[in-house]
Amino acid sequence: MYLSTLMINVGTDPDRPRPGRLWLRNAYRVHQRLAMAFPSDRRKERDPEFLEPYRPEDFAQQHGLLRPSQDAAPSDTLTQVHTRRGAGAGFLFRIDPLPGGRAMIVVLSHEQPDWDYAFGLNPGQVDPQTRRPIGNAGHLLAAPPEAPRHLQVSLKPGARFHFRLTANPTKKTRTLPKQERLAKTPKRHGCRVPVRPEEFADWLVSRSERYGFRLVEPLRDTLSVVGGYVYMNKKHNASEGQHLRSVRYDGLLEITNVERFREALLSGIGPAKAFGFGLLSVAPV
Repeated sequence: MYLSTLMINVGTDPDRPRPGRLWLRNAYRVHQRLAMAFPSDRRKERDPEFLEPYRPEDFAQQHGLLRPSQDAAPSDTLTQVHTRRGAGAGFLFRIDPLPGGRAMIVVLSHEQPDWDYAFGLNPGQVDPQTRRPIGNAGHLLAAPPEAPRHLQVSLKPGARFHFRLTANPTKKTRTLPKQERLAKTPKRHGCRVPVRPEEFADWLVSRSERYGFRLVEPLRDTLSVVGGYVYMNKKHNASEGQHLRSVRYDGLLEITNVERFREALLSGIGPAKAFGFGLLSVAPV
C-alpha cells in the first residue's frame, strides 16, 4: 500500500477562500480528482498531458478487477465509489486540518498514484513567485506533491498506537413504508441513520473488537471526539447535496487481533469511504 500527503492551497483568510478551500467543500469533487491519479495505461498513452476531458472509465484504479483482454468497461463498473477497498484495489483518503487554518489530504492506495497527472502537472512546473504547482488543477495545491511512500507498520498483539480516524458513524434501523404497513405480509427495510453526539464514543468502542483493537481506558483521558458534517454533491444542483455526519477520533488503542487490525488499516472503518471517511492512521506510542 502507498501513503501520500497533499498540501492544499486554502489560504489563511476564510472570508477570501483560495481555490483549494472551495474544492474541499464538496467531498465528491475531492474524491473525483484523487481518482484521476490512477489513470489506465491506455489513457496515459492516448493523452499524456491530460488535455482530454475527464472520463470515469479512464481512471479506474481497478485493473485487477478487469479481465486482461478487456480494453474498457461500463463506467459504473470502474468507478471508485463502488470499489471494495483493501490490499487489492481502491483508495482511502482523509482531509486533516492543520495549524493556521491549513489543510492536508492523506491518501492510502493499492496502486502507486500519479499526482502530477491528477493535477495536470509537469515535473518542476512551479510558479516562480508563489512556488505553488501550476497545471490544469495545480492551483488547488499549496506545494508540489511528495513522492508516495510505502505503508510500513509493525503489528503485534498488545502493541499500542496513537490513532486518528474520521468516520461516518451510523447505526442500522428498520423501517416500514406506509404501503407495506398496510399489507398483510410487510417486509422490513434496513437503513442507516446517524448516531447521536452522546453515542459517538460508544459507536467506536462497540466496533473496536471486530477491527482487532481496543481503546485504552480511561477514555476521558485518552480519546478526543470532534463532531461535524461533510458535504457532498454529485451534481451542480444545490438541492441534491447531502450533509454526512462526520466525527474525528484521536486517541490511544491497543491491538488485540493482528489480522483484523491489518484489515482495518487496509480497508477502512465504517461507511461512506468514498467521501473521506474510514482511513485509520496510527503512530507507535
